[in-house]
Amino acid sequence: AFTTAHATLPTDAVRFVGEPVALVIADSAAEAEDAAERVIVDWDVRPAIVDARKAMMPGAPLVWDACDGNIALTCEVGDKAATDHAFQSAAHVVRFEGWAHRVNGTPMEPRSVLGDYDAGSGRYTLRTTTGAGVVRTRERLASILGVPLEKCRCVFGDMGGNFGTRNAFYPEYALLPWAARRVGRPVRWTASRLECFLTDYQARDLASRAELALDAAGNFLALHGVNVMNLGAQTVYFWPLRKGLSMMQSVYRIPAVHFHGHAVLTHTTPTAVYRSAGRPEAVFVIERLIDIAAETLGFDRVELRRRNLIPRDEMPFTNGVGVTYDSGDYLQAMEHALRDADWASFEARRGESAARGKCRGIAVANYIEVTSGFPKERAELKVCIDGSIELVVGTMSSGQGHETTFCQVLSDWLQVPFERIRFVANDSERVSVGGGSHSGRSMRLISIALRQAVDALLAKGVELAASILQAAPSDVRYAAGTFTADRASVDLWMLARTHGKGLESAGEIFNQTGGFPYGSHVCEVEVDADTGRVAIVAWTGVDDVGLAINPLVLHGQAHGSVTQGVGQALCEAVAYEPQTAQLLSASFMDYALPRADTLPSFTTRIMEVPASSHPMGIRPGGEGGTTPALGLVVNAIVHALAAYGVTDVAMPATPERVWQTIQAARRTMG
Repeated sequence: AFTTAHATLPTDAVRFVGEPVALVIADSAAEAEDAAERVIVDWDVRPAIVDARKAMMPGAPLVWDACDGNIALTCEVGDKAATDHAFQSAAHVVRFEGWAHRVNGTPMEPRSVLGDYDAGSGRYTLRTTTGAGVVRTRERLASILGVPLEKCRCVFGDMGGNFGTRNAFYPEYALLPWAARRVGRPVRWTASRLECFLTDYQARDLASRAELALDAAGNFLALHGVNVMNLGAQTVYFWPLRKGLSMMQSVYRIPAVHFHGHAVLTHTTPTAVYRSAGRPEAVFVIERLIDIAAETLGFDRVELRRRNLIPRDEMPFTNGVGVTYDSGDYLQAMEHALRDADWASFEARRGESAARGKCRGIAVANYIEVTSGFPKERAELKVCIDGSIELVVGTMSSGQGHETTFCQVLSDWLQVPFERIRFVANDSERVSVGGGSHSGRSMRLISIALRQAVDALLAKGVELAASILQAAPSDVRYAAGTFTADRASVDLWMLARTHGKGLESAGEIFNQTGGFPYGSHVCEVEVDADTGRVAIVAWTGVDDVGLAINPLVLHGQAHGSVTQGVGQALCEAVAYEPQTAQLLSASFMDYALPRADTLPSFTTRIMEVPASSHPMGIRPGGEGGTTPALGLVVNAIVHALAAYGVTDVAMPATPERVWQTIQAARRTMG
């Protein structure tokens, strides 16, 4: 793999529009902007390339001279010989070529950073918010500044959204603490929304060509294709390509799979992980292929899926590229979704829409994800003499409600009032281990570490209580914060006071075993063929989380996750001018977000088939709606417009694009 040198400021060339080239410091933002206007750069303009597929072609402009053909990584997964053999014997082959286009994370607030330096101690302080967490950010800061770890402190505040695009280490995280030392005072920077559009890491931008082989009865035999990921100008993450390739067959039994993957550099803002990185693109491909097979070969869409879903009794199941799914009931999830969506009565609703001059369509899509455990997580407990219990964790909440759910679990396990728990995170002075929030890992890992910490705390408490109560440890019982032996008792806080500095314990988990949340969603749309406007009139989602800690939080996660997926499918799109690589979607006038009236009220169901890969059966629950949304929305639109001869709609399915697709199909039909 070719990895780029990612300097805080470029030293030789600017490789995307918006890449910072100078740091200007002033007493006010207005003065800094005026001073920046006076910086003169003698530009030597070079040719640009923005499309990853074109960037691979011979003669394309190079983003980095040392990267031949702009291909930073190429890989191969699956069994080519078995796949080729299956295609040769197949009764049917269907093809799909699609592009999950580029989007921007667009969190509620712009990036903001405060850097400080204490000359007396020689210590740097960084205050910001990033999903990477304070531990990893501190390590990177110390490395870039070339100082010992203890000379750096990171403090994060509340984070109004992230979704992965802010998990990386941005240049200003190092530049501002460095600048604070140079000027002798704290330095603060808050991005304008324009700067966010230009420099926030973007996401998706993956093109796929794929074929699905079937036998005469509709059994899936093999799947193969090529995925091309646009990295932008820097190699920030390869994960979306890797994780997508591991999930191309989704929840379907496909004996032979083979894919090539290419990660390609272009003169665009770097791309990073974004909610369910790589998996929406994979599910988009397989769900489009299944609907294409049903339409062209005469199979029922639902029956084709039923026939090929991996049965519960075949779990654990190793897919065609060697990834082993732990457990689940994929058929039950789809059946719940179909019933909750009243699939059987769709034709009556279609007739009612037709009476109003609208085209109605419906689709179902199944999905699976893979979530990782890297890096290590830790939970620390301290029973404090002030009557509280302190919980310290290293994950970084960006709106998932860690302050509620983690404390809720601890309250249940220690049988103490929720109000007594003090949640501590996001300060490297207090947090020693932690990997931040990404890949649906937080509750899945913290629950294990916290269980260890609780068990260790109670074991220590039993020993101390036995000494105080003059009883054998085996005779000490614990309930509701109190240890009892015979008729005498002592509570946690009395033990802490007796112990002097408090009663403490910790638990750690380093688990690289994948977790596999899954589910099934149904989308129903109305399309106005005269204007191309798509209205989503019903959305039903079933997500299996293994064990629901807080259903209200999970339903909220599902709503937000669906909305993000629908946003990409219908309206969100990053656009570049092909010749100059100038960003064309640099404001909310040019980049459309879903609004409150874009979606109907959701119908969401939580399934709880325990995950065999987790001691408490927990699966992640925050990315389910995004993962199936792309293929699901497009399939529903195509179904609505089948009478016009429409077989595909490129994303985002804006009214203009849908209208143009209808007109093109009409011309083809004559």
